[in-house]
Amino acid sequence: MGKHFMESEDRQTRKSNLRLLFEALVVGVVAGIVVGSFRWLIGQTLAMWQKGYQAAHGNPALLWLLAAGVLASVIVAGFLVKQQPHAGGSGIPEVELQLQGKLQLAWWPILWRKFIGGVLSIGSGLFLGREGPSIQLGSTIGQGVAQGFKASKTDSRVLLATGAASGLSAAFGAPLGGAMFIVEEVFHNFSPRVWLNALAGAIMANFVVSNVFGQTPVLAIDYKHSFPILQYWHLLLLGAFLGLIGRLYQWGLLNFSHVYQKIPVLPRWLHGVIPAVLLVPIMYFFPGYVGGGNNLILSLNQMHVTGILALIFLLRISFSIISYDSGLPGGIFLPILTMGALLGAVYGQFMVDLGWLDQKLVVNLVIFSMAGLFAAIVRSPFTAIMLIAEMVGSLLHLMPLAVVSVVAYIVNELLGGEPIYESLAGRMQTKEDNDYVGEADQLTFSVFEGSQMAGKKIKEIAWPDRTLVKVIHRGQKDIIPDGNTQLLAGDLVVLELDENQRGVVYDEVARLQNNQ
Repeated sequence: MGKHFMESEDRQTRKSNLRLLFEALVVGVVAGIVVGSFRWLIGQTLAMWQKGYQAAHGNPALLWLLAAGVLASVIVAGFLVKQQPHAGGSGIPEVELQLQGKLQLAWWPILWRKFIGGVLSIGSGLFLGREGPSIQLGSTIGQGVAQGFKASKTDSRVLLATGAASGLSAAFGAPLGGAMFIVEEVFHNFSPRVWLNALAGAIMANFVVSNVFGQTPVLAIDYKHSFPILQYWHLLLLGAFLGLIGRLYQWGLLNFSHVYQKIPVLPRWLHGVIPAVLLVPIMYFFPGYVGGGNNLILSLNQMHVTGILALIFLLRISFSIISYDSGLPGGIFLPILTMGALLGAVYGQFMVDLGWLDQKLVVNLVIFSMAGLFAAIVRSPFTAIMLIAEMVGSLLHLMPLAVVSVVAYIVNELLGGEPIYESLAGRMQTKEDNDYVGEADQLTFSVFEGSQMAGKKIKEIAWPDRTLVKVIHRGQKDIIPDGNTQLLAGDLVVLELDENQRGVVYDEVARLQNNQ
C-alpha cells in the first residue's frame, strides 16, 4: 500500500511540474509580446527625437518645441511614478523584495505605468536602460498569469521569477543570461524547479521577439582575433581598473539621490525635469551618445582617440547617475555595459598609443570590459560572462571574459562594494509584519558549501520562530526530516512558515548560513 501511495504522489508531482512548465511557457509568450512591444516603441521614440534634433540644426525655433516635448514626457512619466512609486527606477530591487516576501505589489497598476513611463523616459534619450523595466514588466506578467491560473504561493513565486527572466531575455535576446541573472542575482536560489521554468519562459520570450527583431545578436560586434595568452597581463590591469570604477559608480548612484532631496522647489515626482533640461543640449550636439547606449557600443570601432573616448565616458557615467536618481522609470543595466565598453576602449587605445597593444585587439577589450564592469557593479560574474557571450554572439572570448570579470569582482569586493540591486532594495521602505496571521507558505533555500548549517542536525539549528523544516531535496531523493537529520552542502531545504513572516525568515536563514 505504501508503494502505491508513493507512486500516486510521484504522479501528482509530475503532473504539477508539467502544469507549472506550461504556465511558464504562457508567461514567456506574453512577456515576449509585451516586452518586445516595449523595446520596439523605445527604439522608435528615440529615433523620432534624434531626427527632430537633427532638423533643429536647420530650424533653431524647433529646439524650443523639442525641449517642451521632452519636459512634457518626463512630467507625465513622473506623474505615473507619483501614482505608483514602485513603477519608477529599474524595478529589479522590487522584484528581489517580492521574491523575498518583503514587498507585495498588485501587478496591473505597475505593468501599464511602467510600460508607458518607460517608453516616455527611456525613449526621450535619457541615459537609462530598458532591461530593468523589462524585468519588472515580465515579473508583473508572471504575477498576472499565476493569478489567472490560481497558482499556489510557491508556484506564483516561480512564475514571477520566470516572468523576470523572460523580460530580460526579450530585452536583450539572451535567454541563458536572463535565466542565470534571475537565479544568481534576483532569486538567489539554484533550485532546479526555478531554473527549468525560468529558462523555458526565457526561451519562449526570445522566440517571440526573434520573429520581430531577427536573430542578429543585440551587440553583434565584428571581431576575429583571439586574445593572445601572453597579453593576459592586460586583463589583470583592466579588471582592477574596472573594479575601481565600478566602486565609484556604486557610491555615486547610492549617494547622488541626496542631492535631489535637497532641492526645495521641486517635489520628488518632478525631479525628472532636471535631467530632461540637461538632455536638450546633449541631444542637440551629441545625438549619437544618448539613450541606453547600444548604438554607441557598436560605433566604438571607429573611435581611436583616447581623450575623446574618456570624455564620452565621463559624460555617460555622470548623466547615468543623474538620470537614474531622478526616479524616472529606467534601468542601469545597459548603461553599465556601455560604460564598460567605453572603459575597455579607453584602456585599449591608451595601450595602443604606448605601443603595448595591437590596434586590432582593442575591440576584444571592449567586449571583456562590458562583462567586467557588470560583474563589479552587479556582483554577478556568471551572468556577466553568459550575457555578453549571448549578446555579442560569439564564444571566442569566454576565458578572457572570465579573467576580467573575476578580477573586477575581487577588486570591488576589496574596496567594500555591495551588489547594487541589493543596495537599492535596502533603501526601500518595506513592511515587516511581526504578527503571525497569514496563510501557510513555503521558503526553499540551498545549503551552500561552507554554510554554517552544513554538517549540523536539524535540532542543532536555532530556526526562526514557528518555522517547520518540511522536506529536504537531496539529489533525486526527498527526505522527510526529523530532529536528527543532518544537513549537507547542496541540500535544498523547504521550510513551512507564515506568509507574513517570509521576509523575516529569509533574512534569518541567511544569517544562520553565514553565522553572523
